[in-house]
Amino acid sequence: MKKIQILGTGCPKCNQLTANAREAAASLGLDCELEKITGINEIMTFGVMTTPGLAIDGQVVSQGKVLTAAQISEFLK
Repeated sequence: MKKIQILGTGCPKCNQLTANAREAAASLGLDCELEKITGINEIMTFGVMTTPGLAIDGQVVSQGKVLTAAQISEFLK
């Protein structure tokens, strides 16, 4: 099971990234766990300085931008 982590404080961009990640996982038919990490200190432990960030299985794949569902799908394949 893939673990998708959204790193952000809950701003509109973070919420959009969450929606796009859900859409990407659904389009691929993936069984995954989606976790929102909102604490600044915890976000910084990932090395993310610009939110929103996206981590898959604990590895940061993007920060500071809202990826589309299609872009996220590429990371999930």
